[in-house]
Amino acid sequence: MTDAQHSDLLALAQEAARRAGELLRDGRPADLAVAATKSSPIDVVTEMDIAAEKLITGLISEYRPDDGFLGEEGASTDGTSGVRWVIDPLDGTVNYLYGLPTWAVSIAAEQDGETLVGVVAAPMRGETFHAVRGRGAWARGAWAGERRLRCRPAAPLDQALVSTGFNYVTEVRTHQADIAQRLIPLLRDIRRGGSAAIDLCDLAAGRLDGYYERGLHAWDLAAGDLIAREAGALTGGRPGERPSGELAVAATPGVFEPLQQLLEDFGAWHD
Repeated sequence: MTDAQHSDLLALAQEAARRAGELLRDGRPADLAVAATKSSPIDVVTEMDIAAEKLITGLISEYRPDDGFLGEEGASTDGTSGVRWVIDPLDGTVNYLYGLPTWAVSIAAEQDGETLVGVVAAPMRGETFHAVRGRGAWARGAWAGERRLRCRPAAPLDQALVSTGFNYVTEVRTHQADIAQRLIPLLRDIRRGGSAAIDLCDLAAGRLDGYYERGLHAWDLAAGDLIAREAGALTGGRPGERPSGELAVAATPGVFEPLQQLLEDFGAWHD
């Protein structure tokens, strides 16, 4: 695929993320309610998640009818073009339900299992992050123009600010809390924002030194993982593996290996 084709994919992802973000920000009903649950009664879906995914898939299909989709709220088609869009229409649904600002629209385009383009829009922060493989990571926000993203210089692990997330299945989150308790004395501190996509973009922007989480799906990771890597971060799963539902780790080069090894030693990938 040529650079021009990559740019076309990026432009389409940006437009879809912008429109979905506006829908979610401006169309949020005052009486927003839970439409369904997923892994547990506290893992929720709202009607806005569903509406945003329909908007995104509908727009992309107008321009690229042969592409496939993998979306959190059920979009799943193979397509015939070799390009698949991996979509989280509302990453941070519980934050959104409660009126907290840390939520995002995450859209990635992949081919042959490799992510080519990633866009994460955080409307309540007024920020949009994007990356094309091999062309760096960039953001727009309150500053003028586009800003190239670079992760922070390497810090000693005991000075690292690390973010994480917790699963909605009680047994899993209890184990995750134990892991966090063991890590806290070894780090500067731990944060829990509630959106994997935003955490990965904040790592790319130099606002965090590391991030880890168990139980993520492809749509949680695809765009943010590319943006973090294009900003100079390292990403992976268990040692020698790619990020997966078992474990996802992302960090600055100096923090990545020791953090990953601690998570392996502590058994962060299993109960």
